Amino acid sequence: MIIIVDYGMGNLGSIFNILKKIGADSKISNELVDISKAQKIILPGVGAFNNAMTKINERGFQNILIKKALKEKIPILGICLGMQLLTDSSEEGDLSGLGLIPAKTIRFNFKNEENIKIPHMGWNSVYETNKSLLTENFPQEPRFYFVHSYYVKVEDEINSLLKTKYGGIEFDSAIAKNNIFGTQFHPEKSHKYGIKLLENFANI
Repeated sequence: MIIIVDYGMGNLGSIFNILKKIGADSKISNELVDISKAQKIILPGVGAFNNAMTKINERGFQNILIKKALKEKIPILGICLGMQLLTDSSEEGDLSGLGLIPAKTIRFNFKNEENIKIPHMGWNSVYETNKSLLTENFPQEPRFYFVHSYYVKVEDEINSLLKTKYGGIEFDSAIAKNNIFGTQFHPEKSHKYGIKLLENFANI
């Protein structure tokens, strides 16, 4: 069972519908008992980092997510803000992240590129930096849908799966460490490319 964690900030229905379409057994839940029994976890997220971490901490999700990731080592996928929550910290707030992948979340800054808009919104290409079951057998020239004003930079390139360029900045659009994965883009909005990625995650 894949548990889609509902902490009050995320595009939950779209993720659930795609998982149902590909035949993956999933459930949207904000119950600790469900998360504790999960075989896989998806941590979505739309909004501000501090607000998200506050909600996770208030609901008592932080410890169980860390336990599931590091002790039980089940597959976990963070999406958009959910990926940023996997990192150590964000320039968007002063709260610590979950610290599951050594990385920092940084605000886009295009001082010398006046025509580059923030947020980075729309379709963009990705290219592979390390092999992973999450990105196996992608369609050619994969493209994904992004909406974000902050980006992730891993401390060690071994934790980078995919990179994307926006303006003069190259950022990590998918990251991983062992059983823990994250995508900055929205697979649930990315048609055949996103369906393939979620199918891969469901089969890990």
